[in-house]
Amino acid sequence: MKRFVTVLVLFFAVMNLGFTPPASAGLPLSLLSSDVPSLAPMLEKTIPGVVNISTKTKIRVQENPLFSDPFFRRFFDLPNVPRERESQSLGSGVIIDAKKGYVLTNNHVIDKADEITVTLGDRRSFTAKVIGTDPEVDLAVIQIDADNLTA
Repeated sequence: MKRFVTVLVLFFAVMNLGFTPPASAGLPLSLLSSDVPSLAPMLEKTIPGVVNISTKTKIRVQENPLFSDPFFRRFFDLPNVPRERESQSLGSGVIIDAKKGYVLTNNHVIDKADEITVTLGDRRSFTAKVIGTDPEVDLAVIQIDADNLTA
């Protein structure tokens, strides 16, 4: 009999787990009907200050010394490969001074770049120049010459 009662109690305990009311059922109606806070007003002000940064870098290609031997190239009919190739990278940044056109980004995004292009949210693109870098904290400041920027 004790075994039957124990099994019956466990059965109802397990069945009760599946029928627990949702957490919102305990909240007062005034909280459930109030407006949910929105980030939209803040985002409308800050998103125009976020920019896309693309870079182009020429990288010297290391090649096997055997490939530089003219006889070896002719024997295996190897094409002449360029000794440099162009590498592209992408990153993001934030306009920190709209009047001067300063953009804060990561140092690794613009490190050793030959060409830096900043694209704004309104799709305008500008060539940027490096103002300063700090590799230890991975920060860099670049500058673009543009009007109507939003910081």
